[in-house]
Amino acid sequence: MLAFLLTLATLPANAAEREIRVGVYHFPPIAKVNQDHRLEGLLADVLAALATLNPQYRFRIVHTSPKRRYLDFDARLYDVIFFESADWQWRDKPALISPPLLQDEDLFIALAKPGRDQSFFHHLDQRRIVARAGYHYAFADFETDPVKLQQRFHIEFSDSNHRTLQLIKADRPSVAEIGLINHAYLMTHLAQHPEDRDRFLIREQPDQIYRLSVIANPAGPVTTRDILQMLTPLVADGRYLAWVEHWGLQLPDTFETTFPASATVPVSGRPGQTAQ
Repeated sequence: MLAFLLTLATLPANAAEREIRVGVYHFPPIAKVNQDHRLEGLLADVLAALATLNPQYRFRIVHTSPKRRYLDFDARLYDVIFFESADWQWRDKPALISPPLLQDEDLFIALAKPGRDQSFFHHLDQRRIVARAGYHYAFADFETDPVKLQQRFHIEFSDSNHRTLQLIKADRPSVAEIGLINHAYLMTHLAQHPEDRDRFLIREQPDQIYRLSVIANPAGPVTTRDILQMLTPLVADGRYLAWVEHWGLQLPDTFETTFPASATVPVSGRPGQTAQ
């Protein structure tokens, strides 16, 4: 498994290099940030290849969090963030948004028990739910404010998918009856732990299917169009698709196999404008 860490200390000093600050938070298997701040997952593969193919740029990771990523973007602490849904508050910001490059979905899971079926997922407001703090969910109208969420639902917040699974497996209905897990993470977990395959009941209808884009600050050193052009060789030679499949993810139906320089990239909140 590739682990990736880019810092100023590990890259050669070159006055001609332009720095691109990439916002990163723990979002496995897209981005898995270890305790030593090493990055693994699809994003690690992509950034390592981009750094090799584009030596004129220095890609520097800026660690953020699900809750803090918007404030850090507004404060211009990073220039680009990969694999975000435009529906996750980005349309309301002066941000450049690429066409979708990746797809995944959030699933409702519960502990499988005799007599328990899909009807268990009816009336979510009557169930004890565990979800990731700072994440957007369709069942909650994409609200992330914990106070507002707890006014509407019996909800607890987890700091990781692993913790969510542990809470469901603990079979403590007073704490957690239903959990939300992204599909790619759950499939990876079940492949690594086949003993859990029959332990979970999964709702047939996902909470949401999200299509993920690159988000860039209009005042930054690169636009989303620049990033798409950097990605073009990885798409053309099949590496990007291979990485997507390796990490249990999918390409969206609208995915373009080439990114022509003339492709328009909308500015969030300003229909018809393009990134220059």
